[in-house]
Amino acid sequence: MSGKGPATPAGAGFLSRLRHSFADPALLSQALTHRSAADPRRGMLDSNERLEFLGDRVLALVMAEWLAERFPDEREGALGKRLSVLVAAETLAKVGEAIGLPAALRVPPAEGRTGLRGRVTVIADATEALIGALYLDGGLEAARGFIRREWGGFLEADLTPPMSAKSRLQEHTLGRAEGLPEYRLVSTTGPSHKPVFVVAVHAAGREAEGRGESKRAAEQAAAEAWLALAKQAGREST
Repeated sequence: MSGKGPATPAGAGFLSRLRHSFADPALLSQALTHRSAADPRRGMLDSNERLEFLGDRVLALVMAEWLAERFPDEREGALGKRLSVLVAAETLAKVGEAIGLPAALRVPPAEGRTGLRGRVTVIADATEALIGALYLDGGLEAARGFIRREWGGFLEADLTPPMSAKSRLQEHTLGRAEGLPEYRLVSTTGPSHKPVFVVAVHAAGREAEGRGESKRAAEQAAAEAWLALAKQAGREST
């Protein structure tokens, strides 16, 4: 990539949150380019997907390093629970929204009108791509500085290791010797850039469904729904 990339649509407020002046502006431009706005003649290699791939690994490394430092007395299992929440799409999207990333994303006008910029997965992917761009342009220190600034509130929000709905459901069933929950993809609808997944979970003779923008999100929603049904059943039996 050249050092002179196309001008990005990022505003001054967004750029100031990065606290980094890009030596290669093309990296920032690529990080902000959704695949729908990529150049098909280049095989969409100017989209943010490759940077997202890199940023995902950089985030995991920096976060694992930070958690081990911040919680020196916790075992691997507790650290893993924290890590899974802090690198989840929902958290990434919250960070992206906080720094004003959605407005800076490059998408075709038609896609902008459909609300593509507001999708959790789109914002999360772009946030990872931004981390990848910071890493390539400024090294690990640039990426680490951004992550520690923007994730600090999430890391300190709950000093008890968090647990996802899927983990809570698994503990619930295993604690009652009811076996492991089984997840099943029910359907996938919508266009490729805006899919809706429906997943069913079966456990202890009870089934519940959930939907989300990704299979993983739908599984979490299904687990939440199952736990809510179990809680309601428990109330009705007392």
